[in-house]
Amino acid sequence: MITLWDSHYKEENANRLIRWVMAIDLNKCTGCGACVVACNAENNVPVVGKKEIMTHRDMHWMRIDRYYSGDLDNAENVSVVFQPMMCQHCANAPCETVCPVLATVHTSDGLNSMSYNRCVGTRYCANNCPYKVRRFNWFKYHNNENFDFHQNNPLGKLVLNPDVTVRFRGVMEKCSFCVQRLQDGKLRAKVNAKQTDAGAFAKPKDGAIKTACQQTCPTGAIVFGDLNDPESEVSKLFRDERAFTALEEVKTLPSVSYLTRIRNQKADEVKVNHAEHGHKEEEHTEKHPS
Repeated sequence: MITLWDSHYKEENANRLIRWVMAIDLNKCTGCGACVVACNAENNVPVVGKKEIMTHRDMHWMRIDRYYSGDLDNAENVSVVFQPMMCQHCANAPCETVCPVLATVHTSDGLNSMSYNRCVGTRYCANNCPYKVRRFNWFKYHNNENFDFHQNNPLGKLVLNPDVTVRFRGVMEKCSFCVQRLQDGKLRAKVNAKQTDAGAFAKPKDGAIKTACQQTCPTGAIVFGDLNDPESEVSKLFRDERAFTALEEVKTLPSVSYLTRIRNQKADEVKVNHAEHGHKEEEHTEKHPS
């Protein structure tokens, strides 16, 4: 593949680097929205209210996209696929190339990071993002009487996560893969390794770090880890035959991989036909043992 950038993952000591990635199994996702709520609570994402949502000023770092198929005129026969969508942390990130102040850059861990104090709010990155997952902070939500959702008083501010910056007006923000948890996990790994050599490097164990959405997902649809570790669970899922990336043809090389949903359509059709002709489920089970 032709690209404008030389990947640092091809360096001689690339195996010592971490590349954080995420895999989401659409077979397990039920679209419950628990990941969205967890992301809001973990990363101090403000609640903007119905009026701002109607003007497309939502601030959620995650959303649940829904795709429908089947007979749309008959709601009973419509199939739905839920796809959690957040910043894809692309290796060839189109947002990074258009930022005039380098507020969004690529880290050595494979993250598409944001420097809030450098951002001047041009919104070029949001226009250039094919996934539309970047959010512009229109107001100072945490100190504004018009948005008093328990964040505009001393008691309400106690719900804020002290490990995450409270963003101010006029900056872009997005999913960070819970970078505060990643940094904490890396530091704990170094402490546990009791390293004495300044050049030594200790990676966190697979599964030791969980993002907020992964930790909250009731079905375990979200898996997060180091792609450079061939034995990690997420690395194995990336090599799964069901794995695909969103808008792959754009060549942004996302760090989020989805496992396509599989349905047994023939079995569903058999059940529908038996139901229409009055056959009992017991007879169907005997004739067609599983």
